[in-house]
Amino acid sequence: MKPWQVQSWCIAKVGADFVWRMEEVLDTYAEPYDPLYPVVCFDEKSYQLLAHITEPLPPVPGHPARVDYEYRRCGTANLFIAFEPLTGQRTVTVTERRSSEEFVAQMQALHLRYPEAKTIRLVLDQLSTHTPSSLYQHLPPDEANALKRRFEWVYTPKHASWLNMAEMEWSVLERQCLRRRLATSEELNNEVKAWEADRNARSIKVSWQFNTDKARVKLSRQYPSQN
Repeated sequence: MKPWQVQSWCIAKVGADFVWRMEEVLDTYAEPYDPLYPVVCFDEKSYQLLAHITEPLPPVPGHPARVDYEYRRCGTANLFIAFEPLTGQRTVTVTERRSSEEFVAQMQALHLRYPEAKTIRLVLDQLSTHTPSSLYQHLPPDEANALKRRFEWVYTPKHASWLNMAEMEWSVLERQCLRRRLATSEELNNEVKAWEADRNARSIKVSWQFNTDKARVKLSRQYPSQN
């Protein structure tokens, strides 16, 4: 026992609400590709802008690049991602803020990106701004209603962001692009757009294997009716 050690952990409240939302997401992922009903995983995250105080030393034979541990904070930026796992296409947008107004702009952009789609199946988390109410907050009622009806709103359970395939894209973006100091939104946008273009050109998809049948076996203890 080491009582002085504490591990930070996200403890999800698992019950009937968790289960039905999880199965709704998994059933959505199990649908075959249909351009009239595209599945889009949507998410956002904050990024800390940092600048070097002392210029890094480039790598030389026998030594890796060296970066001084001191840095200067330059504020924050926000990243939105809209990822279509069955086609391997994603769009990452850099914004200064992460308010409901920016969320509405993202929904309008998605609406225009899929002009032929009857319904866009939108998988997203339960962030307070990620709701149709944001549309009504910033748009006239008829326009908000029309935009709301363009989407099938599929929410992951609370504290279950691992069910959103956009999280996998964040992980790759972090490893390949963001683990360094970027001081301005312009620098961040340039790097992110280069990463986006490369992955889209290669149409990198996701082969999602976890389905409802497997969930009922592996997470059987989480189903209230089975306890």
